[in-house]
Amino acid sequence: MGTIKSCRDPSKSYSNLRSPPPPPVTSSTSRFETINGSHEFKINGYSLNKGMGFGKYIASDTFMVAGYTFAIYFYPDGKCLEDNASYVSVFIALASEGTEVRALFELRLLDQTGKGNHKVHSHFLRRLESGPYTLKYRGSMWGYKRYYKRTSLEASDFLKDDCLEIHCVVGVVKSHTEGPKIYSITAPPSNIGQHFGKILESGKLTDVNFDVDGETFSAHKLVLAARSPVFRAQLYGPLKDRNTECIKVEDMEAPVFKALLHFIYWDDLPDMEEIVGLNSKWASTLMSQHLLAAADRYALERLKLLCEAKLCEDVAINTVATTLALAEQHHCFQLKAVCLRVIALPENLRAVMQTDGFEYLKESCPSVLTELLQYVARVTEHAVITCSGYGNAMVLDGSYVNGRRVRQRLY
Repeated sequence: MGTIKSCRDPSKSYSNLRSPPPPPVTSSTSRFETINGSHEFKINGYSLNKGMGFGKYIASDTFMVAGYTFAIYFYPDGKCLEDNASYVSVFIALASEGTEVRALFELRLLDQTGKGNHKVHSHFLRRLESGPYTLKYRGSMWGYKRYYKRTSLEASDFLKDDCLEIHCVVGVVKSHTEGPKIYSITAPPSNIGQHFGKILESGKLTDVNFDVDGETFSAHKLVLAARSPVFRAQLYGPLKDRNTECIKVEDMEAPVFKALLHFIYWDDLPDMEEIVGLNSKWASTLMSQHLLAAADRYALERLKLLCEAKLCEDVAINTVATTLALAEQHHCFQLKAVCLRVIALPENLRAVMQTDGFEYLKESCPSVLTELLQYVARVTEHAVITCSGYGNAMVLDGSYVNGRRVRQRLY
């Protein structure tokens, strides 16, 4: 009997009959975001623009958002003939060349009584209904032909002293697609401030000295010039100081200049209590006040804002009046608003008025008292205004409850 041979191809074994492995899965993410910008347009002499005729407009200055320029167009007699000048029209227009600029818009007519009853038309709130609006070419507009009936506008609180204020927000839609990353590299945080700070601490290679209230500080001209336009003019400008062996700094105390140098080199705030040598909130606040003035003097905007933020957090009864005077003198508008609201509270006003700081405020910034009276009247009208969000606004420094600490030296 012959031998029976298998006719199965060995190359086609069961193992080779399995399904091929699935292809690798890749992914990507498309991200959309709005880049917002705002512009305030004030129209002084509103009545003088009546009678221009329909379709004639007053344009704001152009402003830029996400690389595109826009402008606000106000039509005193309306945009369309059929409205017979019964309405004013307001539009936001694309003022630069662009194709398919997609954006969200908001128009806000400001209530000038201070009550906050603004007239708001917001495209942002309706974005789920209609999506962004597309401006297809230069001159494309979004807005309202019948924005406000003219007779109603002229009898409203939006018109004061023949002036209108319009605030607009434009949110330009941007998108980008992210694919999978094939690397993972984590860069350490920047330490350039530490390097420069150590140069200052070493005292090496200094080439300029400052005499501040009898104390000498050594520094590096290039570092100072790079950080402050005022130092740059003083050290390298046409009217530069000839004697850099020792430049005398007037009207500043040594601890303040030391803190100023610390920020210039380290790019952060020093320990205020350590600089002054006193362990108290009052000393820290006083140092922040002096340092804010120094920052303004040397055009160090970041330092000025850091000091302003710190003072907003540390407003207290015994220092708020001097802080308000400082805010007025150095144009710190948010700090000024915080101080006014804190002082205007009925439970604070009497205590603040008994401090020497309040006397200094009256002497140095008498115009602020008018604004303070307006805040007091508003508080009285609304009965209660809470002060949450303003740090330790009601806290007195335990060592200085009587508030008799104004213009003290720091040491």
